[in-house]
Amino acid sequence: MVRLAFILGLGLLALAKSVNAQMTNIFAMTNTKLLTEHIAGGDHYSSIFNTRRLSVEFFEHYANVTLEDLTANSNSRIPSLQDLECLADLALLSKDLSSFKFWALKMIDSWGLLPSGMLAGNWWNLGNFDECIAIDHAVTSSHSIKGKYCITKLTPAPSLLPILALKSAVCFPATCSAANMDTMLRRLFQKLLTVEIDADVQIVAEETCQTAVKKPYDGLAIFTIVIVSILGAIVGVCTIFDYFFCKDEKTIHPVVEAFSARANSRALFRIVDTKANPNVIDCLHGIRCLSFIWVVYGHDYMVLATSPNINMGYLLTWINSFYSLFVKHAVYAVDSFFFLSGLLLVVIALRSMDRTKGKLNIPLMYLHRYLRLTPILAIAILFYMKILPLWESGPLKGSISFDDYSACESTWYWTLLYVQNYATDSLCLSHSWYLAVDMQLYIFAPFLLICLYKWGKKAAAGIFVLMLLLAGCLFSIMVINDLSLGSGGDSMRKLYYATQTRASPYLIGILFGYFLHTNRGKDFKLNRLAVLLGWLIALSLIASCLFSIYGQNTLPIVEEAFYVSLTRIAWPLGLCWVVFACMHGYGGLANSLLSSPLWQPLSRLSYSAYIFHMFIESLNGGITHTSTYFSDYQVMLRFWTDFGFTILFSYLMHILIEAPFAGLESLLLPAKRPNAKPAAVVEPRMSEVKASVEESPVGKPAEAISTIPDEVIQAAPEKSNVLV
Repeated sequence: MVRLAFILGLGLLALAKSVNAQMTNIFAMTNTKLLTEHIAGGDHYSSIFNTRRLSVEFFEHYANVTLEDLTANSNSRIPSLQDLECLADLALLSKDLSSFKFWALKMIDSWGLLPSGMLAGNWWNLGNFDECIAIDHAVTSSHSIKGKYCITKLTPAPSLLPILALKSAVCFPATCSAANMDTMLRRLFQKLLTVEIDADVQIVAEETCQTAVKKPYDGLAIFTIVIVSILGAIVGVCTIFDYFFCKDEKTIHPVVEAFSARANSRALFRIVDTKANPNVIDCLHGIRCLSFIWVVYGHDYMVLATSPNINMGYLLTWINSFYSLFVKHAVYAVDSFFFLSGLLLVVIALRSMDRTKGKLNIPLMYLHRYLRLTPILAIAILFYMKILPLWESGPLKGSISFDDYSACESTWYWTLLYVQNYATDSLCLSHSWYLAVDMQLYIFAPFLLICLYKWGKKAAAGIFVLMLLLAGCLFSIMVINDLSLGSGGDSMRKLYYATQTRASPYLIGILFGYFLHTNRGKDFKLNRLAVLLGWLIALSLIASCLFSIYGQNTLPIVEEAFYVSLTRIAWPLGLCWVVFACMHGYGGLANSLLSSPLWQPLSRLSYSAYIFHMFIESLNGGITHTSTYFSDYQVMLRFWTDFGFTILFSYLMHILIEAPFAGLESLLLPAKRPNAKPAAVVEPRMSEVKASVEESPVGKPAEAISTIPDEVIQAAPEKSNVLV
């Protein structure tokens, strides 16, 4: 599957653009006769129905199979040993079928039918995967016939798009290659359908085939398992030591505390009283968590949209529905992340610079940031590349995923350098583009901080002009090059992954953070009319982003360019008012929801959850064994499963990797402040420091540590996770 599939809204819009005309014509033909005529004539469609029990047709046609049946261009090459073994097993299978041997009946019973309900968009039939690969018929003491499960793909007529290909399961002896199966099925289809199938069309591909034989673990898979096992053992030992030998959290050794699941869980689930500090922006936890939930929910639609649904024709209707706008525009959650990242950077860093008279240790900022983000990302690359294939099991293994994770073998280092959005077209983890853009903006941000500290409003005006210029740059790229976000490919790299095109929300976050910094402690008294006007403007901006293109799958390039460039400004502007209103008592129900302390643990887990949520979604999608049904309610059911297991798995990764490495990083790069207490006094408070560590919009260990001079880390151990 293409690496860009994770962007649900854009993916579905691209799908709508590419197939809309033909799909509309096809599914508008509710009369069966009209659709029959469309698919190469009524006789052709009848032929497809007549081949529904494909396994019976196959073994009747090849009752006396020969080498000529088995190999393409058999006269031009000498049969291989594998061909001869396949021929012998097929001959035995045909013989035992005639005598109704149980193993042979299981072989044909596991085949899929040509799917019923094709007119409603049912183009899959998965057969019985487990029945096929469980076949193990002993022929001799040294040889047995094992089942080999494969997916066939057949386009009923050349006039139809590849997306409409019919897919069904077949089961063969494992000694037969996909090429053998392709040759035999091609000849059978040409006879039954009386059509010549293009030689370039592959009916059976080896990558769709599976047997009960598992591939041996390679060195990298073993390395991953060993590393995780060692970390698990260290965490287990430290947790036991903490539980049985440490009287309280103040007496625990810092190294033990760094690896103790008990200490890290205590810090993770600690609820901070935000009312005790007037400088807390507690609504940011809710915005961050809801944005993350929106991302997971949107990606679940992408998983189900590419699953073997029996009503795929409904997808076109759904794309045009009003509810689909909430899903297709889940991409705005990314703009929320960038906005929060810029906001948190400024409000914390400028307060620190006030204390240190403008000093900023930029190299140490970068080092903190890299060490905090990279360990769990490196482990994630290994998990996606090596562990996911080991855990997946089912007919769709490897096909319901967001990326070709084998690309990680050649592009993993670009990901760990956070330049993958520019350096390669084959992203290792597609959703890691956000980390690259955020890191690149972070590298540039200290220079903006210095300008804001030295020149104040003049620098803010310059940043505002820069934001407008970058928005104009995005508009120009789209219009001059005629690039649409929905077209995928090169347009995604230039418009969606490029740092300069994603900077507007980040810069607005910086400007809003500067506003909050310069007005900290100020009590804003607004009358009801001003509050009402503020909410109307903010909600209008947000609603315009979500609903302004309702009913329009395609836009002229100039209109689309205006829409894309302006919404990346409008969305964070709407959030500015939401945050301001919640801070100053004008949030009402919104503040009650967003400022709930229950968001705090999930907020701390959000980085790990963001990294691994596609792992869980790909795993759950890949273990599908039967056809599915596409509907909003079915996606909601899948969402709660995926979200729940994502949180559990991210908690495990947080305890094993994220929290221990963050603790070690704090020990190796200790934070010092003027007149700091002796180490013996400071060390016992590490758990409190962990609880107060700031996280970025997707939970990245944050600006509270990686953006500001080190003395601030221990200067505020009792403060909340979100500080002004």
